[in-house]
Amino acid sequence: MIKSTVKSFQELTNRELFDIYKLRVAVFVVEQECPYQEVDDDDLSAYHLTFRNDNGDLMAYLRIIPEKNQTVVRIGRVIVAKDFRGKGLAKELLQTALQESTRLIPHANKIVLAGQAYLKDFYHAFGFHDVSDVYLEDDIPHIDMEKQL
Repeated sequence: MIKSTVKSFQELTNRELFDIYKLRVAVFVVEQECPYQEVDDDDLSAYHLTFRNDNGDLMAYLRIIPEKNQTVVRIGRVIVAKDFRGKGLAKELLQTALQESTRLIPHANKIVLAGQAYLKDFYHAFGFHDVSDVYLEDDIPHIDMEKQL
């Protein structure tokens, strides 16, 4: 069974924050061999969506970031832990994020993200469309996408 939680930075426990940073660094820095400043100021204003199993293992994560004007929401750091991939968690995670985004930021009219280019069909299935050409971010091909609400 999956336990889904969404918390502001201030609501996260030390252990929850540790687990999030550990997973993000393991995948985005180590697995993808991409040294960059993984922890950033967006964490402070973001809502952190986590999926955990019955054992408390962090299975999947993403952050929902309201822009200052509260009309745009940015989704980032979409991740499924290696041991839990291939089970449909990414779809469930993104669907939950879309629902939570409209609940948490009710005046938002658009959701934006910078997705890795190889995942564009995944995001298109949720109604996102490309708003940029492919570009390199930390040597990984990305595409800017958005979805109107």
